[in-house]
Amino acid sequence: MNWKNWIKKAGVRALKTVAQTAIATIGTTALITEVNWLVVASASALAGALSLLTSLAGLPELEEEADASHAKHFEEG
Repeated sequence: MNWKNWIKKAGVRALKTVAQTAIATIGTTALITEVNWLVVASASALAGALSLLTSLAGLPELEEEADASHAKHFEEG
């Protein structure tokens, strides 16, 4: 396995998850002054960690790249 590529792809996925969680958590309050920033940070960090753990089971992006690479190899072969 190409760990450098995995880290890059899993990191991007985790950052997107963190951002989505932060947006959802912030969106549950009526006013920006009422946002509990500790809760937003905590929920977002947990979501990012869970995303990385989930990525250990496999990343579709890497599987698609491997499939494309195999197909190209057979076409050239």
